[in-house]
Amino acid sequence: MAGKAGGKKPDVASLAGVALSLGGVLGGLLLEGGRLSDIAQYTAALIVLGGTIGATMLNCPLATFSGALKRLADVFFQKALSSQAVIEQIIEFATQARKNGIVSLEQDAAAIPDAFLRKALTLAVDGTDLQELRKMMELEIELQEHHADAEAKVFEQAGGYAPTVGIIGAVMGLIQVMKNLANIDEVGHGIAVAFVATVYGVGVANLFFLPAAGKIKARARQEIQMKEMMLEGVSGIVEGLNPKLIRSKLEAYTQTEPPKKEKKEPPKS
Repeated sequence: MAGKAGGKKPDVASLAGVALSLGGVLGGLLLEGGRLSDIAQYTAALIVLGGTIGATMLNCPLATFSGALKRLADVFFQKALSSQAVIEQIIEFATQARKNGIVSLEQDAAAIPDAFLRKALTLAVDGTDLQELRKMMELEIELQEHHADAEAKVFEQAGGYAPTVGIIGAVMGLIQVMKNLANIDEVGHGIAVAFVATVYGVGVANLFFLPAAGKIKARARQEIQMKEMMLEGVSGIVEGLNPKLIRSKLEAYTQTEPPKKEKKEPPKS
């Protein structure tokens, strides 16, 4: 049957974005005559990542932090289930319900891979009032949106802390440089190494944490839109709407942009 779960597939945009951003920064460094060893400082990485993660954990509940880590999978992978497959599945259910009654969907509902659609259709088959059904499923959508927003903010907060922690690392490096002012040959090299922490802080914030937060929010919006479409389809089945009308309503969710309005020509005099 259409709409079966297909697991997850790699997000090409995320993978290509990481490769392009790192390639651009490192490539620019090499073109300027620098070396990768110039920025390969594990102490700076330890200061920036350790300080940033610690500050972020202090700022948010552990459950939210753990949820944010799990959300990392949504940054690099996306569900293979397509909205068109879901529409076809719902239309099958609507056609069967029109012919044999909604109770005939009981076994089909129990076999649906998607938990949200399975729950909504099961409630419909059990005879739940449509208003109550909508209220329950809309509450579930609202809670999912709230959790996704909170987990995305974890990465936004990390993106805010990282540059500041990078400055702390740079200052700590300069303190060590000041201890060796007698050896002037090492001062220039020490200052360059000290500022690597700033590079790490600004880089990890703007090349990973903040973009990851944006991708999590975008992925959550896609999932919420999918669930809204499922709920609309189940509501149409409960109301006994014609499958063609249900399809027309659901396909509106697949439009990536609103239809263009035709320009009206001025009346001829």
